[in-house]
Amino acid sequence: MKEYWGNVLVGHISRDSTAIEGREKPAKKSPKNQPVVRKKGRRAKGEQSEPREPKRLERQLTQSAQEALNELPVVCDVGVKRNSKGYKESWVGFKLHADVNDAGFPVSTAHTSASVHDSQVAIPLMKMSASKVIYCYDVMDAAYDAGPIYECSRSLGHVPIIDKNSRGKGIVPMAPHEASRYKERSAAERFNSRMKEEFGARNVRVRGALKVKMHLLFGVVALFADQLIKLVT
Repeated sequence: MKEYWGNVLVGHISRDSTAIEGREKPAKKSPKNQPVVRKKGRRAKGEQSEPREPKRLERQLTQSAQEALNELPVVCDVGVKRNSKGYKESWVGFKLHADVNDAGFPVSTAHTSASVHDSQVAIPLMKMSASKVIYCYDVMDAAYDAGPIYECSRSLGHVPIIDKNSRGKGIVPMAPHEASRYKERSAAERFNSRMKEEFGARNVRVRGALKVKMHLLFGVVALFADQLIKLVT
């Protein structure tokens, strides 16, 4: 990627994920740690409150891309996502997360368990892409509407264009200039579609997270080469 695009200004990086169905049983979830029971009532005079444990997105701000990705699960499990019609659908398997430029080339990718929320992969992908190409805009859907993601994008010198999550309070419209640039996000949707229809992401026959990752990466490399041939010819 650096060889072909390192010195070229890329306008937009569109970020999205797609469901990857697996051919194995979902891993059993580990039991959650019980929350610490705090005493009721006001604190005694001079008693200090316990420091809050930073959330994953907050930790990712100071982590390297690889450190952040190492914290994310990659085993086969159950994922739930809303489809284009607004209905929830579930699958057993994984997720492929990708950063795609305006010309349809995958810049950075990551592979996680199906249950990992899209927002948890945004910051490491952002840092990976920023180390490879120079670009201006981070374009993402409402799943990425979180403070640390805006903060990371701006700290890297980018402009975040993220569809607002209504959180049950009504739709928050984009400014006209943002809405115009948000249309570029279709590049990520076309990438996901091509990965499934042409490059094997819909028909994963191997089992195990590492083998699935390699299967997907072979597809990403093949798509990149195919896109490069189209650009040249």
